[in-house]
Amino acid sequence: MNKILPSEITPEHVYLSRRRFLASAGILAASALVGAACRRSDPLAGLPSSDYCESAKASKSTDELGDRLTECTSVISYNNFYEFSFDKDDVAQRARDFKTSPWAIEVGGLVNRPGTYDIDGLRRKFAEEERIYRMRCVEAWSMVIPWLGFPLAKLMQEVEPTSRAKYVRFETLFDPQQMPGQKDEMLSWPYVEGLRLDEAMHDFTLLATGIYGKPLLPQNGAPIRLVVPWKYGFKNIKSIAKIDLVEEMPVSFWMTASPREYGFYANVNPNVAHPRWSQSSERRIGEAGRRDTVLFNGYADQAARLYEGLDLSKFY
Repeated sequence: MNKILPSEITPEHVYLSRRRFLASAGILAASALVGAACRRSDPLAGLPSSDYCESAKASKSTDELGDRLTECTSVISYNNFYEFSFDKDDVAQRARDFKTSPWAIEVGGLVNRPGTYDIDGLRRKFAEEERIYRMRCVEAWSMVIPWLGFPLAKLMQEVEPTSRAKYVRFETLFDPQQMPGQKDEMLSWPYVEGLRLDEAMHDFTLLATGIYGKPLLPQNGAPIRLVVPWKYGFKNIKSIAKIDLVEEMPVSFWMTASPREYGFYANVNPNVAHPRWSQSSERRIGEAGRRDTVLFNGYADQAARLYEGLDLSKFY
């Protein structure tokens, strides 16, 4: 399989700053040796979740295009979650003791009925349903995942956005003691993302609480995360603690970290390259070789109408 270099994954200025810091401290070579020596061949070794996939199930074995589901073991062991680690294969270990219960989400801002929602209460209020979605990472790898969750629109209808509300702002839990990556002062925590209100109200936009018929694990964004299947994966904020309806476009985490590389919309577009790599093809996890990337990740029939009049030649 083709692999993307670390310098093509971390925003360039963050990657270079980290290397300069390590080099100036005289520990770059040592840390590389230690990292290589300590790297586990099985990221799930010794974890309580190591048998998670044995009983995990989905209603179908493919998505609507006939693409096979990504193996459950890959979904729970190959994770982008910088709050825990910059190393995808290390996230599950770093997140092993992350406490996801009790958990509450504060929903407010420009709404008529603000409130704080317990995660178990949300599950009772909004029946979970399975949605099999393709996920395309901005780093040019992809998966097909059977999510459990409910449309974000249901929660939006519950809190009743006011006429001034134009955007939805999401915020991840900020807890550096549990999330050691948040101690990295080179990035601006907590993680923030946003959607236009019409994007948030789209039926395909999901608040996910599980995968493969089971509750989310910490490394996958437990206990609740956003899933918008026509957008690059970094839009799909994990471990949500706060949602606000706002009038101005939110400035997201990656817009702050690297505005040249990451925009607000982040719609999957094979015709617009990332500043450091092409987006015309992708590496499906579990497959050899690469496949062509499809506009809007194959969800153009459902999502394209949201962007009529926008110049899709720009990297949004």
